[in-house]
Amino acid sequence: MDWSLLGCGASGHVTFAPDEPGLRQRLSVSSREGAAWRCLRCGTFVIGEPTSSGPVSAAPRVRRGKELRSALILRLFAVERGLRAIIFAVLAVAIWQFSTSRLSIEAAYDQMLPAVRSLLRELGFNVNHSKLLGLIQHAFNLNPHTLTLLALIAGAYAVIEIIEAVGLWLLKRWGEYFAMIATSVFIPYEIYDLTAKVTVLRVVAFIINVALVVYLVVTKRLFGVRGGKKAYEARLRSASILQAEIDALAAAPAAAAAPGPPGGEAAGPARAAAPGGSGHSGETASRPAAGEAATRPAASEANEATTPAGPGQPHQATTPAGPGRSHQETTSGGSGQPEEAQAAGRAGQPTAGGSA
Repeated sequence: MDWSLLGCGASGHVTFAPDEPGLRQRLSVSSREGAAWRCLRCGTFVIGEPTSSGPVSAAPRVRRGKELRSALILRLFAVERGLRAIIFAVLAVAIWQFSTSRLSIEAAYDQMLPAVRSLLRELGFNVNHSKLLGLIQHAFNLNPHTLTLLALIAGAYAVIEIIEAVGLWLLKRWGEYFAMIATSVFIPYEIYDLTAKVTVLRVVAFIINVALVVYLVVTKRLFGVRGGKKAYEARLRSASILQAEIDALAAAPAAAAAPGPPGGEAAGPARAAAPGGSGHSGETASRPAAGEAATRPAASEANEATTPAGPGQPHQATTPAGPGRSHQETTSGGSGQPEEAQAAGRAGQPTAGGSA
């Protein structure tokens, strides 16, 4: 059984929007229906506004899993202790009133006794062996001081049970210690009662008290058992969704700043910068720097524009335009003749200084 889902189904989801940006981002996601926040109890993302917000120190403490089951068990014990407190409180009030007006009650009892006896006979009860009537008769014979003492004892026990019930219901650490000590004190007397006479009520009460003591000591780690309070709180932190996200957020920068292993990916840039490398390293090494890429084409164009054609050079070379000249002039590759002579030769006309 998933106690976290059961708790959310019974009392609703618990979402929280922290003020810290990194933690806020880890606890929320965006969807088409709107922002969704992670429930701190069951871990599911719930669409809608968070139930609370503020600094992480103000986040609600949410019980989940085994701690939620433990809370349910302790509150069942609290209900049982509350019922005991009510019974003994009523008994204390009755004894007190009886001790203050015993004579009038005894007179009323004597008047009603014949009718009570006849009623019990008709119901088939043996009046002479009635434990209730015998108890009442014995109470009339008690000293008023004894009755007052019995009323005070019953009232004190009722107060103890009320404190136990409140501490267990509120799931307080002091309530667990108080319930464990108060219950342990009465166990020897219950054992004595069982040796005198065994009844179903006494056996049930004894089993409940022993179970409560063992459960509190073992699961709540009272009196240093199983690591004590520190181990108990560490287990609560390990089960907390919010604490897990805080730890993960704190560990992320440390993991990013940690150096890589020797010969791993961290050594890649060094290999790439070394000459004569292979693969990506050679490609990175042969790639020109940004400054070179910007200046090399300009220098190449300048050289091509100012260098005349010579042997082994292309047929035409580009020269810069001068005053009174066209932007580009072409010369014959290595012929040494002027441009006009070359034009006349192409037209089939003799050149100056040549034969007809």
